[in-house]
Amino acid sequence: MKIAVAQISCSLGDPEANLSKVRDFSRRAKDVGAELIVFPEMTDTGYSISVIQKHADHWKTGFVASLQEIAKQLSIAIVSGVSERDGSSIYNSQVLADAKGEIVAKYRKTHLYAVAPVEEHTCFASGDTFASFAFGDLRFGFSICYDLRFPEMYRKLATEQNVGAFLISSAWPFPRDEHFRVLMQARAIENQSYVIASNRVGKDDDLWFCGNSAIIDPRGVIVAAASPDREELIHADLSQELVQSVRRRVNSLGHRRQDLY
Repeated sequence: MKIAVAQISCSLGDPEANLSKVRDFSRRAKDVGAELIVFPEMTDTGYSISVIQKHADHWKTGFVASLQEIAKQLSIAIVSGVSERDGSSIYNSQVLADAKGEIVAKYRKTHLYAVAPVEEHTCFASGDTFASFAFGDLRFGFSICYDLRFPEMYRKLATEQNVGAFLISSAWPFPRDEHFRVLMQARAIENQSYVIASNRVGKDDDLWFCGNSAIIDPRGVIVAAASPDREELIHADLSQELVQSVRRRVNSLGHRRQDLY
């Protein structure tokens, strides 16, 4: 199957403008034959704590409902990072709308970044469940930005939920762009899985985002990559057979010492 990644900037506090960009990039992805497209973290609001607190919405109306309509109209599955207001809580979430426009899976960010000047815990409640979904012949696992620094999460998704491809929606900033690249490749190599990462470009408040969105195969090979500073669409074909072949050749997941760790 072909998967696309949208590397975009966002209009801070303007969900309608951001929705227009989702529509444009989804149409472009459909034109190149992609069955699924991935968007960055907080695509609806942009990444600013005060703006998110003001604009975070329930999903029955607004940005997510419109995203569902786009997926249905274009007949393409869409994964996007979005705010999620639920009662008095706000979550930093990912949503999957399938090609029929139905919400079939979601994830709430479990690791909240709590380092000044970005203190997510002042805005978000943390999720407490890892999530994955079947799409085509592969099983995909959700994750968001800072989650990338926690290898235990990816290992559990790979070994307990049989995930062979990780989807990352991110707003990863400069100057830690090298961390982003190295950690993405590490998660792919150590779990013998695809990593599909959509990162922001542009600037929100005092944060500059470092782009470098990528699709990495189960051998750790970067098969598609974006620039550090431009909006781009990248895409690549994914193969369950490649995941199985890599895991058969070196069965490192099976060689774990579960008696020790």
